[in-house]
Amino acid sequence: RPQFGGGAVKNAIVCLVLLPRFLMAAVMFWLLDFLCIRKRVFFRMEQEGDAIDPPLCISDSNRLFSVESLKAVWHGHKLDFLKAAHLGHGAPNTEVVQLGDQRRSRILDYAKEKRPLILNFGSFVQQNADIADSIVVYIEEAHPSDGWMSTDAPYQIPKHQCLEDRLNAAQLMHLEVPGCQVVVDSMENSSSAAYGAFFDRLYILQEGRIVYQGDRGPEGYRISELRDWLSHYRQRMEKPSDLVIHV
Repeated sequence: RPQFGGGAVKNAIVCLVLLPRFLMAAVMFWLLDFLCIRKRVFFRMEQEGDAIDPPLCISDSNRLFSVESLKAVWHGHKLDFLKAAHLGHGAPNTEVVQLGDQRRSRILDYAKEKRPLILNFGSFVQQNADIADSIVVYIEEAHPSDGWMSTDAPYQIPKHQCLEDRLNAAQLMHLEVPGCQVVVDSMENSSSAAYGAFFDRLYILQEGRIVYQGDRGPEGYRISELRDWLSHYRQRMEKPSDLVIHV
């Protein structure tokens, strides 16, 4: 008689839960390969979005519906469903590798006392250094040249086969975000898995907890939400200084 372990049951449940949203994404990708639909949808998203949020730029020559794209979408949905990071809970203290000396450290090593720490699984540069720190975590390539390739990508980078490959690719990102602390996810993709960061995502950590959790990118990568959170935080920080004590 066959014996089914807990892992098989868990995988079956994950598949059942994710299948509807995956099929919806697949249908959407198929529709977006019709250029008339793609242009109309992207135009509407651009009109409704905030100017500070990065636009979705996909050239007409790039097909969305393919085996490689569906693999990537399934991978992203699965990581998001199984992630350990949740708003209001403790932040996973996963291992990362520094670019300069290739020293291994952990996410919370970059947090300073009560200051917010912006955890950026993307390429956005945050300009609020007076009230928050930030690190960019470079993870597995969303559009590798030997996978779901995109001609819109600034660099054609193949899938990382070793840590050296990932470090070399991260150096290119570092050139795009000068002055920003860039670290690299481990080859076990522990940070990407724990934070459901594939394709990209934004978090804010404070005192070891997650105080802001953005949606999955690219459509959920909202710099405007991050800006609003920091703006409200700045107002809360400035309130005590506005108090006048009468004696």
